[in-house]
Amino acid sequence: MKSIDKIELQHLKFSEYKTLQELMIKCYPKVQDPAWTKDQINKLTTIFPEGQTVIKVDGEMVACALAIIIDYQLFDDKHTYLDITANDTFKTHSPDGDTMYGLDMLVHPDYRGLRLGRRLYDYRKELCEEMNLKSIVFGGRLPNFHKFDDLSAKQYIEKVKNKEIHDPVLNFQLSNDFHVKRVVKNYLPEDDASESYAALLEWSNIYYQKPQKKYKPQKSVVRLGLVQWGMRPYAGWDDLTEQIEYFVDAVSGYRADFLLFPEYVNAPLMAEYNHLSEPDAIRKLAGYTEKLRDTFAEYAISYNTNIITGSMPEFKDDVLKNIGYLCKRNGEIERYEKIHPTPDEVKVWGMTGGTQIKTFDTDAGKIGILICYDVEFPELSRLLAKQEMDILFVPFLTDTQNGYSRVRNCAIARAIENECYVAIAGSVGNLPKVHNMDISFAQSVVFTPCDFSFPTNGIKAEATPNTEMILIVDVDLDLLKELHEQGSVRTMKDRRTDLYDVISIEK
Repeated sequence: MKSIDKIELQHLKFSEYKTLQELMIKCYPKVQDPAWTKDQINKLTTIFPEGQTVIKVDGEMVACALAIIIDYQLFDDKHTYLDITANDTFKTHSPDGDTMYGLDMLVHPDYRGLRLGRRLYDYRKELCEEMNLKSIVFGGRLPNFHKFDDLSAKQYIEKVKNKEIHDPVLNFQLSNDFHVKRVVKNYLPEDDASESYAALLEWSNIYYQKPQKKYKPQKSVVRLGLVQWGMRPYAGWDDLTEQIEYFVDAVSGYRADFLLFPEYVNAPLMAEYNHLSEPDAIRKLAGYTEKLRDTFAEYAISYNTNIITGSMPEFKDDVLKNIGYLCKRNGEIERYEKIHPTPDEVKVWGMTGGTQIKTFDTDAGKIGILICYDVEFPELSRLLAKQEMDILFVPFLTDTQNGYSRVRNCAIARAIENECYVAIAGSVGNLPKVHNMDISFAQSVVFTPCDFSFPTNGIKAEATPNTEMILIVDVDLDLLKELHEQGSVRTMKDRRTDLYDVISIEK
């Protein structure tokens, strides 16, 4: 092949019909009347000029792709090519449709191997996203199917997908992120090589938003505020809530969407009960929980931020649990529970594990919340990831560096394996007058998956260890969508659910 100076992707002009006709004849030498008619090209370039694309190499037209837009709900997956095109009249084209339908794609034999087809597909995908279309669909030929008399069309496609058979068309479509929706019979009756079968292929636009009369797009960039809370003696309730409000005020000044407090945020109030036994003291502390919940809820509304309250003890019906609240800025309050109390919580306080495992819908994405030790159990975060969690929040309290390392290392693993952001926030400082809560060690961090769009070490930002402070971090949810479909590895998509799965048991 001669050297190439310039490759250009352009919209097809009707005035170029003669050149396109010659290209089609070269691409389909064994097909009778291979070229589209003048009227057809004139119609396509008129009704959907953006969808008719050519590639020119040094000024010579060497590749072409043709498409229309349809309202896919008007058809079913058993349609034929003539159904979609209304017998080649293209009356089915609808500018208000939701699906781009590929009609043809061809590359000059002398220019195959330059990935020109990939360029055309990439353009179609970009156009699909730009126009907010749900997907790209087309019927793909099976040109080698006639060579395998002992296989059904479905078996043939499976063997192509498993690399046991090479099909030049289907292999190419699969490599461009299309998946087979179904096998269609009589799609092109004249296609003898495919024995009139076709693979109905689809590429889904992960950014598609179903149009609504009053559509308000969910924000892509979400701002997180993490409070690295100082454990120290407070004069009482007013002193503690004044410090909490100070942090809420400070973080809301940066217009944060979420504010995360650590586990046992109200533990300093236990100093008043230090003369009691440890089980009695923690139960006395639980008497503040509802009042503190209501205080957080007021702050969430007045400071316009979603507050994750960390955790607090709850004592109801003679059962002690470690729980917390998501106080939304719209006034809603939702509750979460620590599923796995630590051995120390069980032994010293008589803590019981919760049963609620769920995600929470917010105005800034779908989130999950796991309290401290729970992040060390990968099954929990996997259940949340299966519910399409974007951000996992982990309020924690650890006394030693090795305890902190367990939380930290498990949190970054959860970010990688579940393709989500993980934010952890803990407490620092000392409580000399509170038994079993005397020392704290923490470094609050926001972790990311490890791929090209994210930091190579999976750390978006981290606080200074053992220093009372706040951490403000922006995370982009659209990067997660891209990762799910186009990442170097796709841990959620590539799971072998035919061999294993994680399920929750209803209680």
